[in-house]
Amino acid sequence: MQLYNTLSAKERAKLIKDAGQKRMTLSFYQYAKIDEPQQFRDALFIKWNTLDVLGRIYVANEGINAQLSVPASLFDEFKAHLDSIDFLKGVRLNIAIEHDDFSFLKLKIKVRQKIVADGLNDSSFDVTNIGIHLTAEKFNELVEQDDTILVDMRNHYESEIGHFVDAITPDVDTFRESLPIIEEDLSAYKKEKNLVMYCTGGIRCEKASAYFKHKGFEKVYQLEGGIIEYARQVYNKGLENKFVGKNFVFDQRRGERISDEIISECHQCGAPCDTHTNCANDACHLLFIQCEACKTALDNCCSSTCMEIHHLPAEEQKKMRQGQGNSNDIFKKGRADNLPYKKNLRDIRTVFKNPTV
Repeated sequence: MQLYNTLSAKERAKLIKDAGQKRMTLSFYQYAKIDEPQQFRDALFIKWNTLDVLGRIYVANEGINAQLSVPASLFDEFKAHLDSIDFLKGVRLNIAIEHDDFSFLKLKIKVRQKIVADGLNDSSFDVTNIGIHLTAEKFNELVEQDDTILVDMRNHYESEIGHFVDAITPDVDTFRESLPIIEEDLSAYKKEKNLVMYCTGGIRCEKASAYFKHKGFEKVYQLEGGIIEYARQVYNKGLENKFVGKNFVFDQRRGERISDEIISECHQCGAPCDTHTNCANDACHLLFIQCEACKTALDNCCSSTCMEIHHLPAEEQKKMRQGQGNSNDIFKKGRADNLPYKKNLRDIRTVFKNPTV
């Protein structure tokens, strides 16, 4: 029985184009106890493969984290399948603001130790004792109060292209890095301040809120459904939008525009830009921000060196990569030394050492 992809991304893209059917991009998560994650994973793959579901899904003993796309015509059947699973019945689905038929090109369901790499010892605290969920309206009200600290729980390359007004955006590469920084630098405000957190779809804040309550923070809140659900409620209810720029998403789109402002710049020339791309050199694949002019001049590469390699015959490039593994630039997410223009983020340490920042 097939339990893995048999088509390449290129082959799948052609099938999607030829089918001419609209697809919906969405995400969801649920913390729940899954005794046999591998068995659950296989059952999902068998069913979702028949529904032409594509995406990146992580399953672990602690639950599921899913980002995917499904043919619009099969959405009701997909939702019915979710509702047939006890712990997924009625689960909140974060429907994308901007749909793209090619947001995902493969169905990847992987068993992981955790559905989000947080570096936490979950047995040391009650992961179900979470903070208070906020609707978009309540969120807007709370962040206006002087006794509120608003913290972005995402990574630097995400908040660089978009974030909430006056939010603290820790200069970190991973979620796990942000937790000790927030705990240490906000320790003096555990009782007196409202700690309000947000992330893309809510999953990171869900675990973080329980962790910070365990660490003694008394007023812990999280934006329910994250930026994705916030944008939906703002548009549907005519609320004030306090998010500026783009929301970074982890699929082929790499971003959803939430407001018209462009708050970041091309990492190569400094022009206003918030479009992420991966370096075309297969030995690099650095994620960085590149404007159309630089994309044309450097052939979608992050540097002239990478462009030279990219222009070599494929077999010669392959030989150069043999035995070298992947470049560390793949994991730097816009921090490579050859990128002269990089955004200065509003880090917690800076803000509380110099409150006028």
